[in-house]
Amino acid sequence: MQYPEPIAKLIDSFMKLPGIGYKTATRLAFFTLDMQGDDVTEFAKSLINVQRNLHFCSICGNITEEDPCEICSDPSRDQNTVLVVEDSKDVMSMEQMKEYHGLYHVLHGVLSPMEGKGPEDINITSLLKRLQDNEAIKEVIIATNATPEGEATAMYLARLVKPSGIKVTRLAHGLSVGSDIEYADQMTLYKAVEGRTEM
Repeated sequence: MQYPEPIAKLIDSFMKLPGIGYKTATRLAFFTLDMQGDDVTEFAKSLINVQRNLHFCSICGNITEEDPCEICSDPSRDQNTVLVVEDSKDVMSMEQMKEYHGLYHVLHGVLSPMEGKGPEDINITSLLKRLQDNEAIKEVIIATNATPEGEATAMYLARLVKPSGIKVTRLAHGLSVGSDIEYADQMTLYKAVEGRTEM
């Protein structure tokens, strides 16, 4: 027996989310059926608002409601340092630590030949232009995850940036290999920033 079309479509929609298989999507769809009407409406509005009201900062690539973002607009931030991360979740993790006060640059991914992701598919060109246009930047801290793709991206960026005379450092491996920045605790992140090394 097949599910009615509205449920089947909802299951398909949930399955488009990362890490959600058929069983979990089915459970979520039936949970949604049991929700109060106001809660369903609020949930739908939240999804629509994220799509309509958030965009990427034209300077750093972080998600924001305003352009430029709050961090890029803050004159009290250390203008000499740019920390390069894979995605916006990593910015949030670093900000929660409250120990890093410089600027950010979000790549929106890493180099991954297996997935067909090359330099033109991530936010590298705008980083290089930013470094070229802003003489205040003295150090680029590469904070990609300690995965094979993250390491390859870090090495690639270091090769591109070093000839400009800007210091290139990498987060110390207080982060375990294979882990993601967003799941690290604040002390681990602090030690990783504190013990960064030049590349």
